[in-house]
Amino acid sequence: MRIGELADRAGVSTRALRYYEEQLLLIPRRTSGGHRSYTEAAVERVKLIQQLYSAGLGSRLIVALLPAIDAHSMGPELLDRLLEERDRIETKTGELQAASRRLNTLIELATHPDNESCPTSLDPDLLRAAGHAPK
Repeated sequence: MRIGELADRAGVSTRALRYYEEQLLLIPRRTSGGHRSYTEAAVERVKLIQQLYSAGLGSRLIVALLPAIDAHSMGPELLDRLLEERDRIETKTGELQAASRRLNTLIELATHPDNESCPTSLDPDLLRAAGHAPK
């Protein structure tokens, strides 16, 4: 199948497919005229690549991971890399949750102002201690 058909069936852009090719995530055959040609299996492969990206993995790790997925076997080094990625994502998740709490505090202060001075922190615990009690 041609690149446009694969893009339609996999739900991605042709630009994304070209990027996957550049990153060695997807290797199309070439016709005698130089056009990309993909097998039926490429549809599911592209969907898998999308899922791996949405899990927070980068191209380099996905390139290393795809052969292990195909072989149904993962060595300890690759497993360690996945564990590190999970730890990185969990750390980032905690940071984003803290940022969300600070924004919620700011929104609460903005929508329910008091006559006191502007707080010096958006940390809810520090605000409570200073007498600014966000809900």
